[in-house]
Amino acid sequence: MTDAPVCRVWWSPVVDDPAVRALLDADERARHDRLHQAADRARLATGRALIRTVIGGLTGTPPRRVPLRRRCRHCGGPHGKPFVPGAGVRFSLAHAGGRVVLAVTEGPEPGVDVERVHGRSVGRLAPRVLAEAEYRVFRALPDHRRDLAWAVYWTRKEALLKAVGLGIVVPKRDLTVSAPGRSPALVEWRGPYAAGPFALFDLEPGSGYAGALAVRGRAARVEERFLAHPLDGGQEAVGRRRPPP
Repeated sequence: MTDAPVCRVWWSPVVDDPAVRALLDADERARHDRLHQAADRARLATGRALIRTVIGGLTGTPPRRVPLRRRCRHCGGPHGKPFVPGAGVRFSLAHAGGRVVLAVTEGPEPGVDVERVHGRSVGRLAPRVLAEAEYRVFRALPDHRRDLAWAVYWTRKEALLKAVGLGIVVPKRDLTVSAPGRSPALVEWRGPYAAGPFALFDLEPGSGYAGALAVRGRAARVEERFLAHPLDGGQEAVGRRRPPP
């Protein structure tokens, strides 16, 4: 395990204050201002500020000078997963509710996801998302455990798909992951986009959330840090080691 790549994970609360917005470029500010919901604007601003602050700290670049680009891996268009040209690091970003999470490696591609645990109609969605073996486990659970189980299944699958840069292209039923409560692992990936191997981890976003991380390769070491503000991401000593309540 000493040779396993390190994946650093930063958790931030959602913040939309002048200092955070100051790190948005012109296109991002325009997109921010077009969003109707305050929560969506805050998550966009937090995510971009967190990326620039963390990558800036890792590369010795002032956050305002960290460029963010988007390029689709499939068509080459200006959309898809963001990246920092020439930074030498790979990263993945996700957000849900009041949490934003950023995973960064200097080697293999990471994929990260977070999901709120809440009482939506997961029973209706489960057959469309869960593989046959997963659905059998899910249906055997008592009702009060299904919301968390759903969030665990969802985040594990999303993390894997993000690690290979795939989203709606791949039906989630093509992936089978280990059951909630068991060590996270990819059990099977069917279909033309099958990939692997992956190191898969459950993260600690705090009460009411589930989170997962996938890193391409057979092993990785994970370091989680919990920030009080997204602009703290460039200061190594600021990150708390325990998740927020």
